[in-house]
Amino acid sequence: MTDQVMAAIDGSQFSEGVCDYAAWASLALEAPLTFLHVVDNHPQTAEADLSGNIGLGSREHLLEELATLDEQRAKVAQEQGRLMLKAARERAIEDGVAEPATRQRNGTLVETLEELESEIRLLVMGKRGETAHQASEHLGSNLERVVRTLHRPILMVPETFKTPEQVMIAFDGSKTTRKGVEMLAKSPLFNGIPCHVVIVGAETGDNRSQLDWALKTLRDAGHEAEGAIRAGEVEEALRTYQAEHDIDLLVMGAYGHSRIRHLLVGSTTTAMLRRVNVPVLLLR
Repeated sequence: MTDQVMAAIDGSQFSEGVCDYAAWASLALEAPLTFLHVVDNHPQTAEADLSGNIGLGSREHLLEELATLDEQRAKVAQEQGRLMLKAARERAIEDGVAEPATRQRNGTLVETLEELESEIRLLVMGKRGETAHQASEHLGSNLERVVRTLHRPILMVPETFKTPEQVMIAFDGSKTTRKGVEMLAKSPLFNGIPCHVVIVGAETGDNRSQLDWALKTLRDAGHEAEGAIRAGEVEEALRTYQAEHDIDLLVMGAYGHSRIRHLLVGSTTTAMLRRVNVPVLLLR
């Protein structure tokens, strides 16, 4: 199966949002939906020096017990994963998806997604995973690693689903964001959704020309589109525009050629990803 929407779920509070946004995307794209749960069987308990004054035999006995506990944890984790996948499948069916599939794999999430990359049209992930710190502005380490590794669009979603009604693309004229505009124009995911194009920078002839191209591309494809050139710091300017226009889905290039290029490897867009409470579609 190729060109599917794949949703990575775990035991985090974001899993319900992942399920609902994945179902929405699957229906809009008319693409198959697969829920993925990865069981990381790497031992969670470090092998400390347990010999001390209790004797080598006792140390070996304790290590055997730890190994048994790790095996039991792995079995529990697999069963929990199967129950989560079953619940996700039932939720997607309630959302209208005909035959969502489920897959459970052992390993790490990043390695698993790398193996499955050729099958993925769109990956849906929560902002944080179940092992992440629960501070509201923490960005899950898995998300950062996945974005660096995968060359597929990634939809990072909040806890609660809301049908997108206004979409904004952060545009800098780079190859990635130009492809993003073309994708946004053609993709059924955005049918009927007004599109906003925002350039953060000076009001120059080049920026105006880039904006005009983007708006024409969207309007020629039948979209309602408007745009703006905003001066100032990138994150602040984008968040201000988002608030002013009730934007409920952001589209950003993971790597570009301007200040926006620092996504996940610099401070500006990482901070924005941490603070926004709307889904963000990351493009490579």
